[in-house]
Amino acid sequence: MPPHTIDAPQPDLRIVLTETLHPHEEHDSQRSRPLMERLSKETVVINPPIVAPMGASQLLVLDGANRFHAFSHLGYPHILVQVAPYDSGFVELKTWRHLVCDWRFEDLVQHINQLGDIQITKGQNSSAIAHIIARTGDVWAMTSPVDNTHERNAALRRVVAVYQQNATLQRTALAEPEEIWQLHPTAIAIIEFPHYQPADIIAAARFRAYLPPGISRHIIQGRALKVNYPLEILRDKSTSLSDKNQQLQAWVQQKLTNRQIRYYAESSYLFDE
Repeated sequence: MPPHTIDAPQPDLRIVLTETLHPHEEHDSQRSRPLMERLSKETVVINPPIVAPMGASQLLVLDGANRFHAFSHLGYPHILVQVAPYDSGFVELKTWRHLVCDWRFEDLVQHINQLGDIQITKGQNSSAIAHIIARTGDVWAMTSPVDNTHERNAALRRVVAVYQQNATLQRTALAEPEEIWQLHPTAIAIIEFPHYQPADIIAAARFRAYLPPGISRHIIQGRALKVNYPLEILRDKSTSLSDKNQQLQAWVQQKLTNRQIRYYAESSYLFDE
């Protein structure tokens, strides 16, 4: 039964050692820098990262690489997470499309061509590492001599770094180019990536063969949002991890008692991220 046809369980919130988290993708510097500045001033953690067990008390970051990077950079010993195993039936893996904004299309193509081992040819190609869609409707395939997913990830990291450093990177789940162009008037190209399997994500984290930022899209049924848990508890180095988790469970129970937790089964858009 597809996960969206049944109600999701209550989120499994835990406080864990920050060092036990392992990202599967690079962090996005355009997002992580302002996030670090914000976290250094805020008093609560709003949306906890989503993680899945990865064996031996280690955790795979499914969603929230930028938040994890910010917590690590700021020296937080503990981090609040939501645990959502791949095999729970409530996790679905899809792919984002990248939008390259505030740049010239010709410059994008020129910079990618300068990478050397990545070729751009007009038309679609089933062996492409990614495709570029221009506002004209033309499609270009990016190919590279890669033999496995790890090598493809490395090639894609170089491609994404080109427009991450020179343009504005946006993400979208929309599939129709005309709808995308209308909503993003400064976008000059759509980048479409191949799909990944959960085993690819786990391997990327385990072997540090990271995906570029913002490609994997994990849809979590029953995601915990607007948690607003006190950051001072996570900063505290004198309280044990077990005591912190007891405090967390008591805090969650109090929220339930006061009817402060509400479940929405509908797909939602948040306007205050």
